[in-house]
Amino acid sequence: MLPLTLLLLASTPIFQDSSFQEETVGQLEIGYGVAIGDVDGDGRPDLLVADKRELAWYRSPKWDRHVLARDLTERDNVCIAARDLDGDGKVEVAVGGAWNPGDTQTSGSIHYLVAPQDRTQPWAPIALPHEPTVHRMRWVRVGEGRCDLVVAPLHGRGNKNAQGAGVRLLAYRPPADPTQPWSTTLLDDTLHVTHNLDSCQWEPETEAEEVLFIGLEGALLIERAEAGWSRRRLEGLEGGGEIRMGRHADGTRFVATIAPFHGNRLLVHHEAMDGTFIPTLLDDTLRGGHAIAVADLVGDAGQEIVAGWREPNPDGEVGIKLFQRTPGGEWKGSWIDRGGMATEDLRLADLDGDGRVDIVAAGRSTKNLKVYWNREEN
Repeated sequence: MLPLTLLLLASTPIFQDSSFQEETVGQLEIGYGVAIGDVDGDGRPDLLVADKRELAWYRSPKWDRHVLARDLTERDNVCIAARDLDGDGKVEVAVGGAWNPGDTQTSGSIHYLVAPQDRTQPWAPIALPHEPTVHRMRWVRVGEGRCDLVVAPLHGRGNKNAQGAGVRLLAYRPPADPTQPWSTTLLDDTLHVTHNLDSCQWEPETEAEEVLFIGLEGALLIERAEAGWSRRRLEGLEGGGEIRMGRHADGTRFVATIAPFHGNRLLVHHEAMDGTFIPTLLDDTLRGGHAIAVADLVGDAGQEIVAGWREPNPDGEVGIKLFQRTPGGEWKGSWIDRGGMATEDLRLADLDGDGRVDIVAAGRSTKNLKVYWNREEN
């Protein structure tokens, strides 16, 4: 059992209710994955969603909906990654699908979507080789102005009851012509059931980003170097489902996780002098914890944690909470959405250019896509 410090959360919200203004953008079937990026090159961030059968984007600021692709496979889509890879101000998009976690042999798919000249029209899918149970993906900057698509399955090939082959975390290198073969690099195969990964700037002086990877057996930091990729276990982090890195105003790192897998506990970890991580429990009333994001929402140079869950907690509530570290080092929590968002995924970005980071979330049983505008009180 890991040592935990349980902090009493202040009853006074950090933000008043009027600080975050809800806007329902659309209705979804499941809303497996959300991404944010400028799709049409107009300088405004748009929203992209991997829903059950369709992949769609919503154009800012009126949120006009356009379908990227539909029915790519006979089963559900499950994840989406969007990033401007070539510096033209428009995102490139990859998606994962054929979602069937019970099939560890033949399930899964990866498609790179080629944009038409009119990006409101359907995009052309290019199928890529894949491992079974494709579950999460991110575009990760690897240096020299290049990004790889890092893809994580849920299970290892042929696994049963978390036993057998390790999960093959692969980095896909896009060629100049995406219809040509993509080279792949194995980043890790030591974990047997995983859930999420994220790109981060663990070492701020490096051009390349690092990858955080978490599963039932723990968490890894995977780094890019001249000799290739290396990995190390983050000691002190128990296994879980969600992971993000953040920084305090003084530049020190922290790691936020939800544990266990689809768990009820939101944890923040601070690095000790010996390189191990010491966990602090922020909240143990989540149920089906399924999303974390980290950013400076307050404007104090430090970063806050936004966490969402998709199943009713002991009080019968789904929702989203925000946690902020006080000058005294304690963490205080407040509600963003209490009962109206069964959070399957969430992302953070400044959507309207006012310098304040907003929240985007997709709900599973609530079947909704919302923006929470971070605005000054009137």
